[in-house]
Amino acid sequence: MPRYLLEVAYKGSSFSGFQIQKNANTVQAEVEKAMLIFYKQSFELTGSSRTDAGVHALQNFFHVDLPESIHIQDRDAYHLNAILPDDIVIKSISAKSDTFHCRFDAISREYHYFIYSKKDPFKKETAFFYPYTLNETRLNEAANCLKEYKDFSTFSKKNTQVHNFNCNIYESHWVREHGLLIYKVRGNRFLRGMVKGLVGTMLKVGREIINLDDFRKIIAEKDNRNADFSVPAHGLFLMQVHF
Repeated sequence: MPRYLLEVAYKGSSFSGFQIQKNANTVQAEVEKAMLIFYKQSFELTGSSRTDAGVHALQNFFHVDLPESIHIQDRDAYHLNAILPDDIVIKSISAKSDTFHCRFDAISREYHYFIYSKKDPFKKETAFFYPYTLNETRLNEAANCLKEYKDFSTFSKKNTQVHNFNCNIYESHWVREHGLLIYKVRGNRFLRGMVKGLVGTMLKVGREIINLDDFRKIIAEKDNRNADFSVPAHGLFLMQVHF
């Protein structure tokens, strides 16, 4: 059967995550429902990058195998978007080879975490209000040192089904843009809750509650009880999946 790639974006506030779950509303469930309505057949989608409850995405992907009887037209995305809720959009549908896999063929994922320090009602659903003084030099020292490590057990939530906790971090830094403090990180893979754990723990470095040596020790101990996962999901965006 021909394989197709669906590029999607979504505001995650109303969803229990990206991947389909029992008794929970997810992005995958909504897209599969829209396809059932439009094509009058049910399909099981394969996702590229799982995002947790409340996390947003400017770019994520599904692939799906469709029978020869279904001919994808240019306006299919338009019709599916008319069925989908307002907080999900299919940006494109493209044909791929039968061997393409949107998860395993992805070489890296890029996440941004957005923080603002002055009250702003227009940012409260897509950035974290954090009205504290931060030492941004210390923040970037912590962010930069992450590229030296492979095992990120410390920053993985419990009850996650992975074979190992190894990740390659290619880019990791903090910047100020458009009145926001943004943590930008790109890696080959990310563990459940990992970016939130990194951000929450680095903010302690930025507030000088802990120092860089403390931060390195937290990583080396491989104990997630020492990481801070308390930052809210709504400040986190999956920005891009690189193939």
